[in-house]
Order: sequence, then C-alpha cells, then structure tokens
Amino acid sequence: MIQLHSTVAKVTEQIENRSRGPRQSYLDLMERSRDLRPQRGQLSCGNLAHGFAACGDDDKDSIRLMESSNIGIVTAFNDMLSAHQPYAEYPDKIKSYVRAVGSTAQVAGGVPAMCDGVTQGQVGMELSLFSRDNIAQAAGIALSHHMFDGIVCLGICDKIVPGLVIGILRFGHLPALFIPAGPMPSGLPNPEKARVRQLFAEGKVGREELLVAESASYHSAGTCTFYGTANSNQMVMEAMGLQLPGGSFVNPGTPLREELTREASELITRITAQGRDARPLAEVIDARSFVNAIVALLASGGSTNHTIHLVAMARAAGLVINWDDFSELSGVVPLLARVYPNGQADINHFHAAGGTGFMFRELLDAGLMHGDANTVWGSNFEDYTQEPYLEGDKLAWRPAADKSLDTDVLGTVEKPFSSEGGLRLLTGNLGRAVIKVSAVKPEHRKVVGPAVVIDSQDALAGKFAAGELNRDCVVVVRFQGPRANGMPELHKLTPLLGSLQDKGFSIALVTDGRMSGASGKVPAAIHVTPEAAMGGALARLQNGDMLTLDADTGTLSCDISDAALAERTPAKTPTDSEEGVGRELFSMFRKVVTTPEAGASVIFDETF
Repeated sequence: MIQLHSTVAKVTEQIENRSRGPRQSYLDLMERSRDLRPQRGQLSCGNLAHGFAACGDDDKDSIRLMESSNIGIVTAFNDMLSAHQPYAEYPDKIKSYVRAVGSTAQVAGGVPAMCDGVTQGQVGMELSLFSRDNIAQAAGIALSHHMFDGIVCLGICDKIVPGLVIGILRFGHLPALFIPAGPMPSGLPNPEKARVRQLFAEGKVGREELLVAESASYHSAGTCTFYGTANSNQMVMEAMGLQLPGGSFVNPGTPLREELTREASELITRITAQGRDARPLAEVIDARSFVNAIVALLASGGSTNHTIHLVAMARAAGLVINWDDFSELSGVVPLLARVYPNGQADINHFHAAGGTGFMFRELLDAGLMHGDANTVWGSNFEDYTQEPYLEGDKLAWRPAADKSLDTDVLGTVEKPFSSEGGLRLLTGNLGRAVIKVSAVKPEHRKVVGPAVVIDSQDALAGKFAAGELNRDCVVVVRFQGPRANGMPELHKLTPLLGSLQDKGFSIALVTDGRMSGASGKVPAAIHVTPEAAMGGALARLQNGDMLTLDADTGTLSCDISDAALAERTPAKTPTDSEEGVGRELFSMFRKVVTTPEAGASVIFDETF
C-alpha cells in the first residue's frame, strides 16, 4: 500500500488524539445498543403487530421470523426540490429489490427538506441551518421504533445530508447507506446564468429575461448542476464510503441509475447482522473517513458549508475536528477539479471527464487519502477507484479512467489547477474565518480597503443602487451568525459584489454569515467567529476602518489596535420590524447553538 502523506497522517492522528474520550464514549454507547439486535425481537407482541400491521402477508411472515433483514427507509422526498423529486418512487423500488433477496423494507419516516435555492434572500432562509438539527432529530424519531436491521437514507441537498448523517450516527450499531438520485442533465451553462444575474443586478435586463435564464438552467428533475453544497454532499458521501462508488453523478431515470438503486438496496441487506458481511455504521465511520471527506472536498473545490457540517457530523460520531485540520490539509492537497463556480464546467462534465473514481485514484496514489478506510461496499476505500457501467442490462464494475478525459475540468496531482486546496483559514484581530479561494483569481485574493459596515444583506442593495460602493472597499455584513438570525446564506450578494469587481474596484466581503456553495469570484471571509451577536470584533467595526483580507497569507485584520477596538461600544443585534417565518420557530436554537467552528449545532454541544 502507498505510504500515507505525512500531513494526512499527522492530521488524522491529531483528530484521534483529541477525540479519544468522546469517541470511546460513542463506541461504548453503540456497543450497548448492539445488544438489542435484531431490535424488533425485543418488542412485545402488541408492539410488533403495530409495526407490521400494514404489510402484506409475506412481509409479515418475514419480519416475524427475525431471520431476514428489515430495512428502515428515511426519506427526504418532496417534489418541490428538483433533486428530491425522483425519490417519489424509490421506497416502492427499494421494497421490491430487497424483497427479491428475501428481506423487507419499510418507510421509517420522513424528514423536512427545504430548498436554499428557493429561500435565498428570503426570510425563510433563516430556517436553513436550523433545519439540519431538525432533520437529525426527525431521523432519530423515525428510527426509534426498534423495527429495523439496516438504514437507507434518501437525501441529497444542502443541510439534508448532514442532518441525516448526524441522526443515523445515533443508530450506528446498524449499517446504513445513502442512495442518491443524480444531477439533472446540463442546461444553460452556469457562467451564462451568472452573467444574466449580474446584468439584472445592474438593471440592464428585466425580470422576464432573468426568469428565462434561470428556468433554462434549473430545468428538470435532479440536482442542480453547479458544484454547490448538494453536489459537495454527494462527493463527501462517496469519500466516506457511504454510497456506491462512481454513482453520485449518474442522471435520474437512466438504466444505470436504476441498476445502482437496485444494487444499493440489495447491498444494505448483505451488511446487516443477518447478512454475510455485517458492517455497522459506527465501524465504517472513523477519523479516516472524515479526513478522506475533507481531502475530497478540498481537491474538488467544494462548498464552504462543509466547514460547518463536517464538524457537526464528526461530533455525532464522537470525533472532534476543527478548522485547523481543514487548513493543514488544504496546504498539501492540490485542486484537481474545475467545476462552476470554480470553472466553466458543470458536474456532468466532471463525471464524464473521469469523475470521482479518477480523482480518488490520483489522491490515493499520492498518499493523500486513506485507502484502508472502511466502506459499505468493496473491501475498503481502495475499491472506490472503480466505476459502474452496464454490461447488457446488468450492473458491472471496472477501473475508473486512467487519465483525465478533459484536462480543463479534471487535473492530476502532477498537473493540478492549484498546488493547494480550495479552502483556507483566515485569522487576525477580527477573529477566525474561512475563505473559498478556488473560485477567486489570484489578483483578487488580497484586498485592503475601508470598511462599509451594514447589519443586513438587504442594506447592500440600497447602497449599490445609490452608487455608494463604486470604490475600493471591504463590505462587512454582520449579525448574520447562528445566534443572530440563524446564519442564512448570503448568495444574493454575489451578483452585486461581482458587478463592482468587474468595474475594476477592489472588493471583498467579510461576514459572520454563510455564502452559498455556488458563490465565488469575490473574495469572501465567511463564518467569522466569534460572531457579532456574541461580542465579536465585527460588532465594534465602524465605517472607514481599514481592513485587510489576504487569502495568500491567511490574514483577516483591522488597522485599529485590539485595545482601541475593545474600548468601543459594540453594536447591538438588530431587531426586525417584521416577523419572519424563522425567528419565532428557532428561539431555542439561537440561544444554545455552538459556534460555526464547533459545527453550529444545538444537538452536540456537550461531550458524550
């Protein structure tokens, strides 16, 4: 086996050492839960009768005998999310596929699935990050009936996959896997969509032209084709060995997609305690899994949202990771993919160029991923360099492409698009933050300018329209953290700031909020912690303060001394004049949520 890169080995060891206590507590909890298998055998006759009352006679007999597996399906289906619309038929398909191999399946429950694309810039976006913890809780409720021997998760987008992972890790004594539905076919190229958005922001095209462009881009069932959080989720699930290799980016409704769903449905029955090859989730997921996930995220230029989500997901498994881990790995992991917003291609182009199998092999051969990490399929992660194909009408596997089929989209370790990964840590007297540099041109990575301080994203539009931002400046949008207003994504700022940059101004964004996984182009220091609502330095900034954002040196600072900043009276968290759909629902979350660097979670803010 190829020797592991020294930095990857070091970061993995750091995670294991700092996690020793909580990890052991988690494994002890899973061992106690393991004694309940098969769990439905612990139920009374009345409990069990309720559990299978709606099943057919054959399924009832199978569940009653305890000798075959009963699979719990946790679904995030709704037909408002294009990525999740194909899931409408998945439960019946899964039931049919597992029944054919002598097992049964039931829908254990559903979880909410909001679409950030619909709520961007709207008050509903305040519920977005909060929804992740809600999803985790809903998944736990769904699986609390002790009827199941394995878990299938149907989820793809944004907070949904992280929430499901957090929830099912509490049931880590059972095996679990995800079944994706794939991305929509390519439509209007993402750069053209962004161009029209910017023209609309500048008042050069109307709403009708904008809607035509948006509809041509988001045009059918499937995941949106840019490389945002949804497709980053799929990359992460493959890298963690929780999905079939090479299956994340196969389009919905295709014969190959159908056969991958069949294979995953059969696989979950083989890795239960009643199967031939038991693989409990708690034994599949460990520090190596999360290091592989971070490396894949960095190498592909994935979503900054995972600097929050992966932290929270790891914590659910008793593992403690932080932004230093991301930063250290980013220093040695090369950028191998150019997918919008980090390039011109979309996720279908990435898949056609060689996809995950090619990229994983490049990283494994360089010692940058753990080939011995456990997975739900194959012997270990080394096997995830394969790709699926149809041999006639049967699913088969072959080694992934041995060279990139489009070097403008998928590079190699020898010839990467950048020698470092797509994310960097920023530190200074304004706090700690992360920045996605893979989409930012080198000449824009350092900005020094006076602060323009605003307390809401809506305030930016007014300043833009009035021409107040037609100059070099650093826009500070504060009170956007989890304790202030739930940490909504601020993607609607991108067209405005991008327009200013295109006019030749040196522009940067500093915020304690989040940016969409689709954001890029303009340098943005995001997730600033401590946030303004917790007394962070952003609450003491004033218009005109000179700020420095330097992605190359990892600097985020103000020219005001720490002592002078401390003497200033911090601004108070603004109160909204109108009620949103979120404020009254997540008061508990806002009071006890952890910091972004600690995963911004309300569920795992204490040690096991």
